[in-house]
Amino acid sequence: MRIVKRTAVSAAAPAAFHASERRYDGNSAEMPDKPGIGGFSRKTVPATEDNVRYIGRDLYREGTVWLVQSGSAVEFTVEARAAEITLRAGNDLPESRELRPRYAVIVDGEIIRDDVAGSSDENVVLFSGSETRRALVRVIHLSEAANGAVGISAVTADSASDHPVAPSEGNKLRIEFIGDSITCAYGVESASCDEGFRTTTENFMKSYAYLAAEELGADYSTVCFSGYGIISGYTADGTKNEDFLLPPYYGVYGIDYPEKWDFSAKPCGIVVICLGTNDSTYIRSDPGTRGAEFKDAYREFLEAVRRNNPVAHIICTHGIMGAGSEYKMIEQAIDEYTMSSGDSRVTCYRAPEQLPEDGFGADWHPSAATQRKNASLLADVIRQLTGSK
Repeated sequence: MRIVKRTAVSAAAPAAFHASERRYDGNSAEMPDKPGIGGFSRKTVPATEDNVRYIGRDLYREGTVWLVQSGSAVEFTVEARAAEITLRAGNDLPESRELRPRYAVIVDGEIIRDDVAGSSDENVVLFSGSETRRALVRVIHLSEAANGAVGISAVTADSASDHPVAPSEGNKLRIEFIGDSITCAYGVESASCDEGFRTTTENFMKSYAYLAAEELGADYSTVCFSGYGIISGYTADGTKNEDFLLPPYYGVYGIDYPEKWDFSAKPCGIVVICLGTNDSTYIRSDPGTRGAEFKDAYREFLEAVRRNNPVAHIICTHGIMGAGSEYKMIEQAIDEYTMSSGDSRVTCYRAPEQLPEDGFGADWHPSAATQRKNASLLADVIRQLTGSK
C-alpha cells in the first residue's frame, strides 16, 4: 500500500507557512508574536479539551494529548491564514515503519496526510495563504493501541483572532466499541490474505465501527486489541493464552497507558461488544468445558460493562470470521445475565460470516467490503433499538 504523504497549500496565494523554519513568506520574516499588519500574529494553542474536541480514549499527559486507541482523534476549527499542528514522537517506536502508529490529518474532509509516527517531533502544515480561512481539522489514530499512540501537543495559527482554535461540536449519540482485530480493521488494506500484520494496512476509518458511527452521525470510543479475548487470546496450539485478555484493560486507556478511563465523563448510549473470535481458538478443542468457562466469563464481563454504562443499550455480536459454539455461549450468557439482573437492555445478533467474493484482508481478516456490510447491519440494529432514522 502506498502511504499518502502530502501537504495542502492554497493555490490562490503564493505565501506559505513553513513548519521547519516557522517563517511566513509573505514578508520574509518570522511571524511576530504580537499583532502586526492587519492584527495578525502567531498564536500557539495547547491541545487541551478547552481548545480541541477529544474523540475516544485521548489521554492528556505532560503537555501532549495521546490518541491511544483505534480511532482516537482530536477535532477542532481553526480560523487563520496559516495553521499547523505539532506531532509528538512516542517512546520505544519500532524500528520498522510498517509497525509504527499510523495516523491521518484531515482538513475540511480531505486527507492531507496519511503517515506513521516519526522518531522525532514534527510540525505538519494544515493550510496557508494570504486570506483568512476557517477550517475543520481532525487528526485520527488509524492503527491500534498495542502498537503505540499518536501525540499532538499544539496547534499554531497565524491569525487576527484572539481565539483562533476551538473544539468542534459533538454529536448527541455516543457509541463505545469493545473488540479485537476485527474492530481494529486489522489488514483491511492488505492486497492478500497471505500478508501478515502491519499497521500500515490497518485503517480504523474502514472498520465497521467507524463506518457505523458515521452512518448514524454518532461519536464513538473504542477499546480493542488484535488477538485479545475474554478467557483466551489467540492460540495456535489450543493452549490458553491469558496474556491477551481484554477485560483487565477495559477500565484504562490502554495496555501502556494504565490511567483509569472515566466512563461518566462522556457516557455512551450504545455499547457494542464484538469478542469471541480469539477465544474460539482455545474453545474448539473442548467446546463443552471451555465453552461453559467462556459463557461464565462473558456474563461477568457484561456485568462490568453495565456497571460502567448504567443506561446504555448493550449489543453483543460475533461471527464475521466464523461463529462456532461460542456464539451459543454468548446467547446463554446474556440469558443468564438478564434473568439474574432483570436488565432488558442487552441484546445480541449473529453477524454474517465473511464471503470469499468480498475478498479478505491480511491473515484472512475482513476486507473493506465486509467491514462496510457489517457497518450497515449494525447501524440498522442500533436504529431499531433507539427508534432513530
